[in-house]
Amino acid sequence: MASSIPNGPPSALNSQFYDDLRPPQRTFNFSFLQPVKFPRSQRLFVVRASDLEFEATVVAGKVPPKPAAPVGTPVVPSLPLHRRPRRNRKSPALRSAFQETSISPANFVYPLFIHEGEEDTPIGAMPGCYRLGWRHGLVEEVAKARDVGVNSVVLFPKIPDALKSPTGDEAYSENGLVPRTIRLLKDKYPDLVIYTDVALDPYSSDGHDGIVREDGVIMNDETVHQLCKQAVAQAQAGADVVSPSDMMDGRVGALRAALDAEGFQHVSIMSYTAKYASSFYGPFREALDSNPRFGDKKTGSVTEMREDESEGADILLVKPGLPYLDIISLLRDNSPLPIAAYQVSGEYAMIKAAGALKMIDEEKVMMESLMCLRRAGADIILTYSALQAARCLCGEKR
Repeated sequence: MASSIPNGPPSALNSQFYDDLRPPQRTFNFSFLQPVKFPRSQRLFVVRASDLEFEATVVAGKVPPKPAAPVGTPVVPSLPLHRRPRRNRKSPALRSAFQETSISPANFVYPLFIHEGEEDTPIGAMPGCYRLGWRHGLVEEVAKARDVGVNSVVLFPKIPDALKSPTGDEAYSENGLVPRTIRLLKDKYPDLVIYTDVALDPYSSDGHDGIVREDGVIMNDETVHQLCKQAVAQAQAGADVVSPSDMMDGRVGALRAALDAEGFQHVSIMSYTAKYASSFYGPFREALDSNPRFGDKKTGSVTEMREDESEGADILLVKPGLPYLDIISLLRDNSPLPIAAYQVSGEYAMIKAAGALKMIDEEKVMMESLMCLRRAGADIILTYSALQAARCLCGEKR
């Protein structure tokens, strides 16, 4: 039997017509032989004995009962709340969609130690880290990182003592360890983002970031002159980002001018803007054998922040990371530039040591510490855990 719906606005239609279209009222009676229980991890919004039983219930048009509250639960009226934040946290999918901070392998820069030898040498104070042979071990480690989405590395060289000098001239040798390594990596992985360290301490016989006068004073302008030559040599080899960690006055502006003069306007500068004298650096200095021969490095302060920005820095870095979350947040709130945080060797070693002693869940603490840096405002994180954390994010266990 055919029927038609008359044209015209709803007000023109006979109310009896709509009454005829309404489905008949039905009453459902539910009967369940026994209570159904399942693991908490499978509870979405109903309790069901099996997927087939649930599907049959839905097809039959029945509405399964709500899960029962524990015996003794008080019966109370609903609170008159217009806003219930728990609604946006009620499932893993919603929490993931609405979380204010996220982290991915793209946020990591992987610090790698290199040396002239062929063998990969373990670093005692940094479990899982090695001085990598620049021709083989390094290339293999970069390949592992790229496989899980980490495509940025920063290179730190272990320079033979015979090549060290008070003025650190080896720092700008065109055929030095770092330039050679950059060329090799760029030939193998053209899209790899390579950060370099600009400082004299690996090349200095004194172990300091600059040229040291006989009275122990670091010579600022003379050091900056050497750093400019070092940065240009690294850029010529193919570095994407040069990173002055020396804390000399005016070095960012001088590096920018030197790079631009040589045609490297595309090379970025990541400045160690807030680098604090810290006891967390110990394992790193073992890795590079670059402890100061005398004195310390207590010359950096927060006053460099605005200077670096005005001199042409592209990225501002805070080092160490976790002990200085307030500084990361300060930079984030006051600068439009990307912010980097360096989770230094001591931070890494503490997590490793506590994990080895089964005092903590190493993987969970590692990820929490990295998320903490992101939440404080860091866009990128230099971390020795980059490979392990990326594998965790990708669901790999190795």
